[in-house]
Amino acid sequence: MSENLIGYIDEQGNIIDTQSAGENCTATPIVFDNSEKALEIIRHSTAHLMAQAIKELYPDAQFFVGPVVDEGFYYDFRVNEKIGEEDLKTIEKKMKELIKKKYRIEKYEISKEEALKKFANDDLKQAVLSRIPDETVSIYKQGDFEDLCRGPHVPALRFLHNFKLTRVAGAYLGGDENAEMLTRIYGIAFADKESLKNYLTMMEEAKKRDHRKIGTEMGLFMFNEESGAGLPFWMPQGAKLRYKLEQILHKAHLVRDYEPVRGPEILKADMWRTSGHYACYGENMYLTEIDGQEYGIKPMNCIGHIQIFKQTQKSYRDLPLKYYEYGVVHRHEKSGVLHGLLRVREFTQDDAHIFCAPEQIASEVLEVVEFVDSVMKLFNFEYTMEISTKPEKAIGDDEVWETATQGLKDALKGNDLPYTIDEGGGAFYGPKIDIKITDAIGRKWQCGTIQVDFNLPERFEVEYVAEDNSRKRPVMIHRAILGSFERFIGILTEHYAGEFPFFIAPTQVIFVPISEAHAGYAYGLKKKLRLEGIDAEVYDKNDSLNKRIRTAEKQRVPYVVIVGDEEVENHSVAIRNRRTREQYNLTQDEFMVELTKQLQEGKI
Repeated sequence: MSENLIGYIDEQGNIIDTQSAGENCTATPIVFDNSEKALEIIRHSTAHLMAQAIKELYPDAQFFVGPVVDEGFYYDFRVNEKIGEEDLKTIEKKMKELIKKKYRIEKYEISKEEALKKFANDDLKQAVLSRIPDETVSIYKQGDFEDLCRGPHVPALRFLHNFKLTRVAGAYLGGDENAEMLTRIYGIAFADKESLKNYLTMMEEAKKRDHRKIGTEMGLFMFNEESGAGLPFWMPQGAKLRYKLEQILHKAHLVRDYEPVRGPEILKADMWRTSGHYACYGENMYLTEIDGQEYGIKPMNCIGHIQIFKQTQKSYRDLPLKYYEYGVVHRHEKSGVLHGLLRVREFTQDDAHIFCAPEQIASEVLEVVEFVDSVMKLFNFEYTMEISTKPEKAIGDDEVWETATQGLKDALKGNDLPYTIDEGGGAFYGPKIDIKITDAIGRKWQCGTIQVDFNLPERFEVEYVAEDNSRKRPVMIHRAILGSFERFIGILTEHYAGEFPFFIAPTQVIFVPISEAHAGYAYGLKKKLRLEGIDAEVYDKNDSLNKRIRTAEKQRVPYVVIVGDEEVENHSVAIRNRRTREQYNLTQDEFMVELTKQLQEGKI
C-alpha cells in the first residue's frame, strides 16, 4: 500500500477509507493531495483531531456532529467553559502535540443497540444515534479519543499537519432554534503548507472586502434588528447601484424577447398546495390567515407566471413565451445562517419563466446560457455549470425527471459546454443547471440557475393548442441570471472591493471646488452630467480642500474632479481617475465623451 494512499472512490462516487476497503479493493485510489475527494477525507479527519484536542483541554466536552462543509469543516459540541477566538491557538497547539504522538486512526463497528448502551450517559451521542437508520454503526478511534462516524478518515494523524482553526460560532442543536445552543468551531485543512498559506491570504483579503463593512462605509444598505433580522434597507447610494443593475438587465431582457410581468406577493395556500411548495417547502414559507382562509407569502414567482400564461389561450405559434419579473420573495431562513446581503429573508429575484414545447428545450437552455455568459463577462466573472438531479423530497415521476435531466445534459453536451453533476441537488419540481461564479480573489459563489420543469404545468393544467389542434402541455423553464439582486450585489461589492465599474457606480463623479468662487461652475457641471444620466455630486462643505478630496475618495467613486480658477477660465476639469490611478486634465467636451463611452460599456 502506498504511503500516500488515503482512500478509494467506488463507481457510485462513494469515498471509502483504507480500513474499509480491504486488500483486494478494485475502487479508484485517492492519494494525499488537494483533489476534492482527498480534501474531504483530510478535512473530516482534521475535525476529529480538533475534537480530540478539545476533549484533552476541556474534559467535560461532549460532541454532536463534525462534518465537512464548503468552507472546510466544523464540530458542534457542548462545554461548560466559554470558548472564544482567543482560545483557538491553544487548541491548535494541542492538535500539533497530538500529531507528534503518531496515533493511527482505527475503525471498528458495533450494533446500534451496543452504541446506545455505550453512550447511555451522553445525550448528544443519543441524538446522533437517533438519526442513524442502520443497525450497525462505526466508531473511529485515535489514542484515547473515539467518536461515532461514518468516515472516511486518513490512516493516521501524520497526514494532518496543514490546518488552521478559523472561527468560533454558536449553533442550535440539530439546527432547531428552540433547542440549546452548542459551541461550533470552524477550520480549514489542506494537503500542503503552500495551499494553506494561499487560502489564509485569500481570507485576509476577503475580510477587507467584506460587503457588510464596505456597504456601511459607502452607505449602500443597512439592517435594523428592531425592524427584523434578515431584512435589508437600501440607502440612497445602494438604491442607485441597484437601479442601474436593474436597468441593464431590463434592456437585456427586452432585446431577447422577454415580456415583463408582475404577480402578487401573497396567494391562497391552496395554490401552494397544488404546486407542491406547501408540502416540500412549507417550513420555509410565511403563512397567515385572511377572512378565515390560509394564505402564503410567495417564496417563488412561478405560480404567478403560470396564472398569467393561462389567462388567455395560447397556440404553438406563441411558443416560446418568456415572462420576466423582478419578484420580491420571502423565505424563512434560520437566524444562524443570515449573513449580510448573502443570506436574507426578503430578496428580489431576477426571475423568468419560459413556456416552450419539449423540442425547444435545448435551444432555449442554450439561449439562457448565452445570457448568463454575457452578464458574467460584463462583470469579469469566470463561471462553471453544474447539473443537479432529483432530490429525495420531490414531486413527479422518475420518467419525467429523467427526460428533463437528459434535456439539460443534451443541451450542454451538444454545444461542448463542460459541466459537473450534483446528485440529488435539484429543485423539488425539476432538475437544474446551477451557475457557480469565481470572484476576483478565487472564491466560488452559487448565483444563477436554469431549471426544466414538466411537473408544474401538469399540476396547474397548463395547455397550448398544438399544430394539429390538439391540446398539449408546455415545458416550463425557470431561470434566474443573478439569483437575487441582494446576493449578487453583495458578491459584486466583494469582487470589486467597492470599486464598481463606472456604469453601475452609485455616484460616478464628485466635483470638488477649490473655493466658494468655483462652486457655481461645479454645480453647472453636475447638472450637465445628470441630464446625461450620470450620477454626480458636489463636495463644497466648509472643510479644507484636502479633507473634501479625502472624503470623496473614501466613497470609491470612479472620478474625483477638482475645479479652480484655471478650470473655470478654460472650461476644463482636473481629473483624478480612481480606476486607472491617473491624474490629467480634459476639456468639458472631452470629459463628456470619456464618460459617455464608459456608460456604453454596461450593455449586454
